[in-house]
Amino acid sequence: MVRHWHAKLQGITLVELMIVLAVISILVAVGYPLYTDYVYKARRADAKAVLLESAQFMERYYTENMSYSGAALPTALQTAPRSYDASRAFYTVSVNSASATAFTLTATPTAKQTADDCGTMTIDQTGATTPTTPDYCW
Repeated sequence: MVRHWHAKLQGITLVELMIVLAVISILVAVGYPLYTDYVYKARRADAKAVLLESAQFMERYYTENMSYSGAALPTALQTAPRSYDASRAFYTVSVNSASATAFTLTATPTAKQTADDCGTMTIDQTGATTPTTPDYCW
């Protein structure tokens, strides 16, 4: 006697759906923090670039005026990423202090960048930077 097995076409079961959701949840739980760290790092790189460019601007100002006093950053150097639209910035860059022989530039995080571990970054006329810890900030 020959039996014929007819396979019934069925949709996915609830167990299969739960397994897929569990796998996706694990991938998201691992991937999202890595992604946000990468985004913070990219934004910090923008801030570093603008700080270094601003330091060059200050040196040019000193060369022309024999003093850092009275120096003001151009609008394009006041945000990171470098832009004329401050609403899109993740850092605001400013001259924190400027005397005849010294200056300190500060990049202050704004918006979502405030959650970054590095916080405010500075550079002075000698090239000294803060924060010095953690190592990956500069």
